[in-house]
Amino acid sequence: MSAKGSGWTAWRDVAADRRLATEQALEHLAEDGFVVTSRELSRDGPWRIEIFGDGDRPSLHGDWTWEVLPEKDWVAENQRSFQPFQVGPFWIHPSHNADGVPAGALPIEIDAGMAFGTGTHATTRGCLELLATLDPADTVNAVDVGCGSGILAIGMAKLWQRPVLGGDSDSEAVEVAIENAARNGVARFCRFFTSIGLQAPELSSRAPYDLIVANILAGPLMELSEPFGTATRPGGRVLLSGLLVEQADMILSTYERHGFVIERSLDRETGGADWRTLLLRKA
Repeated sequence: MSAKGSGWTAWRDVAADRRLATEQALEHLAEDGFVVTSRELSRDGPWRIEIFGDGDRPSLHGDWTWEVLPEKDWVAENQRSFQPFQVGPFWIHPSHNADGVPAGALPIEIDAGMAFGTGTHATTRGCLELLATLDPADTVNAVDVGCGSGILAIGMAKLWQRPVLGGDSDSEAVEVAIENAARNGVARFCRFFTSIGLQAPELSSRAPYDLIVANILAGPLMELSEPFGTATRPGGRVLLSGLLVEQADMILSTYERHGFVIERSLDRETGGADWRTLLLRKA
């Protein structure tokens, strides 16, 4: 696709469990000069798959929305769509814009792509903000469950300059997290594994934890309440996100049955929805 000119875009929204298969079915388009991108629309909602091109349109299966694009520098336009921003002490930026880091800020380079977590969503922002409030002495043994892009583990490694574990059930997300840790200079601290919850031996063997971070969904958070209770040391904490404000009481009552009490919470908005991040302590 040419950098400047008139062209077209096609897009469709797919459920999270169909995202990978849809992307794989479109891999051949890159060889023909088309640009294929994907981005999460909400933490528990669909992904938007977009194709950009000019000239003849490819044959696509499924229900796609087509739009003619005006003449414009589309490379520059795409770069403008993800601008650096600050979350607590962190300066989140894409690879194409690493300039202007505020004095004292901790830069994290993350590009939108195949794993959830660019920092723009309310759930990720809430986790990053609350992580920055914790006493490093209380977070020596930490793990990020459902790590996605690895942004939270990378943030912890940058904050505390020590090892952090991470796991995700999606092996491709684990690969992305490993790459992101390397490009952010914390590969020596971050180790990621394919794991459902804390089931991988590399994660289960490190319990009990001082801190378990899980920015996933309300349903999995409910299912993980018992194993998290077992894997958290007395006085340790869990940082939970991926839940809407109206789901918070249900999550809290479930975790209270496993010995947790609330320390504080943080609400942030994305896409017209209010999301809550919970910091709980094991009594």
